[in-house]
Amino acid sequence: MANLKEIRNRISSVSSTMQITSAMKMVSAAKLKKAQDAITAMRPYADKLTELLQDLSATLDADSGSKFSEQRDVKKVLIVAITSNRGLCGAFNSNIIKAVNKITTEKYANKHVSYVAVGKKANDAFKKTGNVIANKSDIFDDLTFDNVAELAQMLMDKFVAGEFDKIEIVYNKFKNAATQEIMVEQFLPIVPIEKDDNVQLEYIFEPSKIEIVEQLIPKSLKTQLYKGIRDSFASEHGARMTAMHKATDNATELRDQLKLTYNKARQAAITNEILEIVGGAEALNN
Repeated sequence: MANLKEIRNRISSVSSTMQITSAMKMVSAAKLKKAQDAITAMRPYADKLTELLQDLSATLDADSGSKFSEQRDVKKVLIVAITSNRGLCGAFNSNIIKAVNKITTEKYANKHVSYVAVGKKANDAFKKTGNVIANKSDIFDDLTFDNVAELAQMLMDKFVAGEFDKIEIVYNKFKNAATQEIMVEQFLPIVPIEKDDNVQLEYIFEPSKIEIVEQLIPKSLKTQLYKGIRDSFASEHGARMTAMHKATDNATELRDQLKLTYNKARQAAITNEILEIVGGAEALNN
């Protein structure tokens, strides 16, 4: 009977866990809808702004290039690692941490690499190295363009001041609730594009082309970072919803197996009791 009691306790525990994971799945599904709508609506604007900026930048002379386009000998690198503040979302955070570690050890093996942690999981992973210059985990408490713009401005200021020669962003790009793609984007310096001689675009500029580009670049960089964090935010809820869905299914399967085991053990116990009664009765008759 002690075995039956233990199985009953396990059934109760698994049932409670199943209720928790099911509730977390529904919460993540509700948050995912809002986050997905936000990033879906933003992508066309962000992509078109980047395309326009690169198109205009490609037509500028080399001596009139922006301070954000300066190509330097890369010695000091800053990686912006975007994770979440909480776990229970499958491999969402560990994939980013692995990607950043791989970039650090392979791509920038002989460089001085520092980190900006956007998310507590990134800060916990990289603070041991002593190279985390900023922890922006609180940005998810109020995820607005203005708050992200402050971080983007800090990154731009550090690049212009020469503190870093290259800045990259690593985040999860949202594809659907079950799929996220690791993205490594160069933030600064601005990636130059090759001119296509077959495509001739003529613009009328007011004011000058250089002034327009100089105003567009900061806005484009802030939008790029905001899009990356928004993508990661939507990916987090998608990954958590998927993880909790799988956890609920596993808990349901385990509960059913435990109930079957419990019923078998109970039937065996009842059968043994009947056999003992029958055996005792026969012994008295004899």
